[in-house]
Amino acid sequence: MKRIRWRLPSPALVIACLALFVALGGTVLAATKIDGRRIEVRSLPGNRLEVGSVPGNRIETGSLKGSQIQVGTLGQVPSAVHADSADSARRAQTATAADHAGDATTINGHTVGCPAGRRQYAGACWDLTPSGALANATDAAAACAAQGGELPMVLAFMAFRREPGVQVSVGGEWTSGVSVISNLHGGVVLLSSGDLYVEPMQSLFHYRCVTPLLG
Repeated sequence: MKRIRWRLPSPALVIACLALFVALGGTVLAATKIDGRRIEVRSLPGNRLEVGSVPGNRIETGSLKGSQIQVGTLGQVPSAVHADSADSARRAQTATAADHAGDATTINGHTVGCPAGRRQYAGACWDLTPSGALANATDAAAACAAQGGELPMVLAFMAFRREPGVQVSVGGEWTSGVSVISNLHGGVVLLSSGDLYVEPMQSLFHYRCVTPLLG
């Protein structure tokens, strides 16, 4: 029988097999033993990292771009919550203002403007015609106060009588002016001619009232 002779492997073959073994073993070791904590900053490109393998404290500030971050995975920052609230409040205020746009003639339940029979002048509402009844100075002032107004001031009344359609009673009307003659107090009366007279407080004259625009 012919014997088979076993030849020893050549040195080149031994080295090749050893290199292959080391290469395969190294891959397995890297796959099982290396995680994000063992990777130095900037040692691997981003496309070589497995998702979740690198903790946040191993990422250098400013090293990631916005295009590399999945926005859907980020929560809402606290400032954004306040911004949403502020925007909602602004819209609510706008809606409230729109709801009351048709109520522009009132402020906090008070009427703004002059009703019929009165004219806006010098920032107030003036009666266009004098009172129908006569009254002494004190009663005339009380009647205007009951309406939330007062008798007209002398100089303002003299200017108002020049307004179109305004007629001062021929017999005269009380103003808020008071004068003292010989230690006697008298009320100032404006005539239709524009003249002024001082009359005793108990004298009877017509009057008109001046009330605020906000009623």
